[in-house]
Amino acid sequence: MPKNSKTVKRETDDDEVTESVKDLLSNENNCEDSFKKSSLMVGDVLQNKDRDVEEGSEEEEEEEERPAWSSKLQYILAQVGFSVGLGNVWRFPYLCQKNGGGAYLVPYLILLVVIGIPLFFLELAVGQRIRRGSIGVWNYISPRLGGIGFASCLVCFFVALYYNVIIGWSLFYFSQSFQQPLPWHECPLVKNKTNTYVEPECEKSSATTYYWYRVALDISDSISESGGLNWRMTLCLLAAWTMVCLAMMKGIQSSGKVMYFSSLFPYVVLICFLARAFLLKGSIDGIIHMFTPKLEIMLEPKVWREAATQVFFALGLGFGGVIAFSSYNKRDNNCHFDAVLVSFINFFTSVLATLVVFAVLGFKANIMNAKCVEMNTKKIIDFLGKEINPSLIPHHINFSYVSPEDYQQMTNIIRGVMENDYPRLVQGTGLAFIAFTEAMTHFPASPFWSIMFFLMLVNLGLGSMFGTIQGILTPIVDTFKIRKEYLTVGCCVLAFSIGLIFVQRSGNYFVAMFDDYSATLPLLIVVLLENIAVAWVYGTDKFFEDLKDMLGFTPYRYYYYMWKFITPVLLLGLLAASIVQLGLSPPSYSAWIQQLAQEQSLSYPPWGLAVCISLVLTAVLPVPVVFILRYLNIIHENAGVFAFSILRLKEKDSDTLFGFTILLRSTIT
Repeated sequence: MPKNSKTVKRETDDDEVTESVKDLLSNENNCEDSFKKSSLMVGDVLQNKDRDVEEGSEEEEEEEERPAWSSKLQYILAQVGFSVGLGNVWRFPYLCQKNGGGAYLVPYLILLVVIGIPLFFLELAVGQRIRRGSIGVWNYISPRLGGIGFASCLVCFFVALYYNVIIGWSLFYFSQSFQQPLPWHECPLVKNKTNTYVEPECEKSSATTYYWYRVALDISDSISESGGLNWRMTLCLLAAWTMVCLAMMKGIQSSGKVMYFSSLFPYVVLICFLARAFLLKGSIDGIIHMFTPKLEIMLEPKVWREAATQVFFALGLGFGGVIAFSSYNKRDNNCHFDAVLVSFINFFTSVLATLVVFAVLGFKANIMNAKCVEMNTKKIIDFLGKEINPSLIPHHINFSYVSPEDYQQMTNIIRGVMENDYPRLVQGTGLAFIAFTEAMTHFPASPFWSIMFFLMLVNLGLGSMFGTIQGILTPIVDTFKIRKEYLTVGCCVLAFSIGLIFVQRSGNYFVAMFDDYSATLPLLIVVLLENIAVAWVYGTDKFFEDLKDMLGFTPYRYYYYMWKFITPVLLLGLLAASIVQLGLSPPSYSAWIQQLAQEQSLSYPPWGLAVCISLVLTAVLPVPVVFILRYLNIIHENAGVFAFSILRLKEKDSDTLFGFTILLRSTIT
């Protein structure tokens, strides 16, 4: 058929279906030819340069169909609940003490402003602008980079697997806290026919350490000894996944309401703990120790690397949860204000938690001071003339009775010479389930404080879990149009089934493995690619125009240079440093040896190394796979979303579907 007659026929067909697709082609009067008319219908599918033309009708329909937050407060609480997690309570205090006390806050704040806030703002903005989950967002930016969204979902799933196990542990301790005295208050006694004695494993360690490793986890001596399921932890894991499933069943309508409690309750507990600790002897000493800066440590690159990593993970960047929550916002929401507000709430929460930890541990140190004075004085006497020079001991000290003041003076002198021989603050589960629980046994009304503490941990964990699961559900629902209720139940059942490996007797070792290898490198790669996709593929100038259209004002030029130049370079440096760090320290884990009653660093067996490598590769695999498939046109850049458009049209009348078919056919020909 001649070209002119073909054009005439196409225009005739379009006129016949104008009325039936009027709601989808509201802007077609401005089009110059029929190809632009069909682009309005499937422009989002084709991902072409004219996609901005069709946004009007597309966004109106999306506005009507997509759920929305009931209020701005609910949304802020959801973002705060997701970003403020267990790491704020047990990771940040450890890093603060390890890296120079109060001096650590300086590099952390600098990197929060340089890396944290710009990247957090970027994720909030793309989610709010495109109003889809992570898969849809990065497909919209560039179909060849669509694997970023799938990688985010995989990382979310890996993290959710072991993160909910920690919630299960907290539930177990919470359930055991309704006793007076607390069950980890003292070592258990073993009785036989002839005598009664203290459990040897407990006597060699401590009551709280024994309770954690032997009663709660019943841990095996290595990762190779599975030891079967721990039925109590299995039930706690089931309870944790049940809570997550019920809260997420209806999407943000149900989880948003839970956020009012799960996000605010931890602050109530932290403030109560801080107020109570201030009234206890020794708490001020702990806080003074926290804020005593060691400025020379700030010059070490390791401090800045660890601060950057903490900023990165504290805000939940790369998980997709930030994008998912933001996608339910109105398009004109001030996401820049949200980014700054949530970032600084996260920072002040970390400082508050650190104050509480150091105050409580300062009280614990004071309680145990008398015992330590007596025991360590004997050790000092034994070391005199061997490892300790007698001239270091002040002449007025009488070893027959050493007061706490004399002991402090003596140890301060020795500490100045033998600084590295002093123990350091533990992190992670060791801080929450050993050191902190031991301190609480000395609290007046200790069961009450134990209940409050572990209920706080449960709420902190659930807030982060809601965002993590939302980072899985929202992209899949947006892309494949699956019923959210069915997907939520299916996801939780699958995760619980796989999560049974974490409630074996060797489960704690798998938790450490997943924590070390399933998220760190993959998330760094994901966020680096996100930054490059927006700044260099989509274009920083175009993104700034979108922000001006959304916010009603142009963001500070500071963000332009951060996104385009500074942040990608810093992320590359952090990624390289993390890879070097992994290379310098071969994969290993801390195993609890029952006979020795102490931890011992062991190397992973060959299959364990294979699992570690597989976790990293599996998490980032979608990125190159999708890119190659798109590049080779094995999966066409326009394919896969035609079905999505047809599904939406099925909800309308058959004439509309018929009109869509004609327009689609004309586009292909």
